[in-house]
Amino acid sequence: MSDSHTPKASGKPMFYDPTERRIRSFVTRAGRLSDAQARAIETLGPRFCLPYAKDRLDLEAAFGRAAPTILEIGFGMGETTAAIAAGMPVKNFLGVEVHTPGVGSLLKLIGERNLSNLRIVQHDAVEVLTHMVAPEALAGAHVFFPDPWHKARHNKRRLIQGPLVQLLASRLAPGGYLHCATDWQDYAEQMLQVLSDEPALRNTAEGYAPRPDYRPVTKFENRGLRLGHGVWDLVFVKK
Repeated sequence: MSDSHTPKASGKPMFYDPTERRIRSFVTRAGRLSDAQARAIETLGPRFCLPYAKDRLDLEAAFGRAAPTILEIGFGMGETTAAIAAGMPVKNFLGVEVHTPGVGSLLKLIGERNLSNLRIVQHDAVEVLTHMVAPEALAGAHVFFPDPWHKARHNKRRLIQGPLVQLLASRLAPGGYLHCATDWQDYAEQMLQVLSDEPALRNTAEGYAPRPDYRPVTKFENRGLRLGHGVWDLVFVKK
């Protein structure tokens, strides 16, 4: 997982990039790669990082087993992703992130916790979903604390908008779920509206959902809760 204040480059909204003439789902941000992260990329990357390709990914071959697969967009530094994967060993987790220090950080956690059910694609999530993930291939999808773009003039850059939600819904198997979380109330309201407008999805709650047990509370989130800040979870399922 990533929080909205962690420097990262994925989990960003789709916008038009005039230099590349395509829709992108992120804004690239520079970040320092630590020695430990670099070592993790060198030693563990070949096993746990999957190359982007404009071909359908064989999930069973990628993970070495058949199991329900959960995709996460923008896992930041990977602490929550690793914790969830460790707590749900019977499921596969595919993390999509473009921020190299975040990839290195999650690889380091994979090594420290001896996790075998995680794979990473370092690429734009929209392209990964479009080209690599087959329709109805996912048991679930996580989008935790994407950049809120809190200034009103930047709201259009937010990740959770109709086109991406429609794409995500098409990749969920019937009964699969989409779990979003944010600590910005106006973004939560937008998420609720956009998700409710997607005809392929059904809300599991009357509005916002209780935080599922599998999503741990981050240090940043705990700090905000102590200060009285809200956190909103939304859990929708594919009809």
